[in-house]
Amino acid sequence: MRERNYMMLVGIIFITLLAGWIVMPDNPGLRLGPFVKELKVHEGLDLQGGLQVLLQADVPDCAAVSSDSMEAAKAIVESRINALGVVEPLIQLSSGCRIIVQLPGISNPDEAIKTFGSTGSLEFVDAGDTPLVEGETIQTTGLATVIVPGQATPVPPTPTLAPTPTLVPTPAVTTTAAVTPTTPISPTAPVTPTYRTVMTGRELRSASVAFQQTTNQPFIQFTLTDDGAKIFADHTSKNVNKYLAITMDKVVISSPIIKSAITGGSGVIEGRFTLDEANRLALQLKYGALPVPLKPVQITAIGPTLGRDSVNKSVTAGAIGLAIVVLFMLLYYRLPGLLADLALTVYALVVFAIYKFGVPGIFPYVTLTLPGIAGFILSVGMAVDANILIFERMKEELRGGRPLALAVEFGFQRAWPSIRDSNFSTLITCAILLWFGASFGASIVAGFALTLAIGVIVSLFTAITATRTFLRLIMDMNVTENLWWFGV
Repeated sequence: MRERNYMMLVGIIFITLLAGWIVMPDNPGLRLGPFVKELKVHEGLDLQGGLQVLLQADVPDCAAVSSDSMEAAKAIVESRINALGVVEPLIQLSSGCRIIVQLPGISNPDEAIKTFGSTGSLEFVDAGDTPLVEGETIQTTGLATVIVPGQATPVPPTPTLAPTPTLVPTPAVTTTAAVTPTTPISPTAPVTPTYRTVMTGRELRSASVAFQQTTNQPFIQFTLTDDGAKIFADHTSKNVNKYLAITMDKVVISSPIIKSAITGGSGVIEGRFTLDEANRLALQLKYGALPVPLKPVQITAIGPTLGRDSVNKSVTAGAIGLAIVVLFMLLYYRLPGLLADLALTVYALVVFAIYKFGVPGIFPYVTLTLPGIAGFILSVGMAVDANILIFERMKEELRGGRPLALAVEFGFQRAWPSIRDSNFSTLITCAILLWFGASFGASIVAGFALTLAIGVIVSLFTAITATRTFLRLIMDMNVTENLWWFGV
């Protein structure tokens, strides 16, 4: 048991040191090969301001755009922005065919607008024997001539023949007029070829960024739907040693040669991509093409809705409240209260580290707003509440005559059902608030629920694991048997 306690202590110290390194100010971040992680506090619109972009449907007549198309465009824009790592954007439909997008703390607005504002229309184009140049803009047939296996290629209708006109007598020959100089013939304008679209991005199931093992160059790997796999296999088997160009919004991004039939339903898109370009392309492919093209008509910098003085006062109020809680635990529960304060320090470091680092695969970081800070402070109180339940049950056992070591164990065991039920009910409420915020665009509500849920989960670790480990080590070392130190 003692060895297990020491192993737990080593684990807690390691987690605390790692969290402390993450939350250090001016942290340069993490770089492991192609993996780059920026470690900084991301503030929301109310704390630091941001960017507002007004997007409008790029069509001649806004009235012709249906409300369903605009709702679908809004959903795709929101998915792309969330994938960028902007946790609390504000995206809402405006009058006509416009979408208002507010982004907190965007450092590169041009790249962000390219990601969520571009159409993202991917096409696989039959280039025949012609290797197309990357970056070249071409004309394609689009969706009209997409070939589906098992279906005949559509044949254009034969034009109707007009009746032969009636012949009239040839007029009498007149005197030949003087010959005028021949007007120079202007050169014929070059005919722009139109390439046949084999398949579009609608047949893509997923897309992600990968890296070449030798050159570390990023590329996009994709998988196709069942119909897309059939189309791809049919075309590549009939066009070996031909070029299959890949275009995004009619711009060539790659023009590989078909070396063999591709029947596995997956493939790669290679090109001279930077990591940001590859990530942007993967996001556009993953979340599909916009149903209507959008163009930014207004870009405005937004100042923080709360003044810096208000933020400082809010942080000061939170620090004062935290200090009072720490002092209360120390004076009322004495030695266990001191250990709870140490666990509370671990809790604060771990939670703030999660805010900066995020949770891989779920969210890249947490954007701090004033409601988010409120959720954090509320979770601090709930973390202390769990310790209070444990210590009160422990005092009851001591008053009943239990030995100190046994009273500590019974205190944790008998307080656990109450802690479990109360925290799980809070997590259920957080899930409802997150769903509400995601469904109705209430990002402030979602931010509050996210920070509160993170705090509740971490508090379960610190209140049960950290505080329990500290108390067990005190019992192992036989520091004191005086019950006054345990609040009795």
